[in-house]
Amino acid sequence: MGRIVIVIIAVLASLMLADSLTCNQCSYGVLGFCLSNTELVCSTNTSSCFTRKTTFTGLTNVGFNSQGCQEPAGCNATTNGTVVGITYQSAITCCSTDKCNPVTVSAAPSTKMTFTAVIGVAAMAAMWGSVM
Repeated sequence: MGRIVIVIIAVLASLMLADSLTCNQCSYGVLGFCLSNTELVCSTNTSSCFTRKTTFTGLTNVGFNSQGCQEPAGCNATTNGTVVGITYQSAITCCSTDKCNPVTVSAAPSTKMTFTAVIGVAAMAAMWGSVM
């Protein structure tokens, strides 16, 4: 009897995990580097991972990005605007499989690094440059 209960619990737990979508989450990213990269298990009523990319007209390699979980209603939307005389475009794209939302800048996937890793690499490069 005890084994049957354990099997039922295991089956229910695996079904619950199968329904949960896992997305990459980045609260703030610059130039394709995510400064706070984590994985996020979306709530049961959220069925899309999103990537928001904001670029500035005339500065194709400069932009900001964010990603996480989102309702499908706000997906695949583009907005344009101007801030302090600089024109920008913000586009949200969505997908619906686990970790399907890589950070992108200029439509090319890039490496996600933590802020500590970026600082560490910069410090090592500075030390290496001073030795040469």
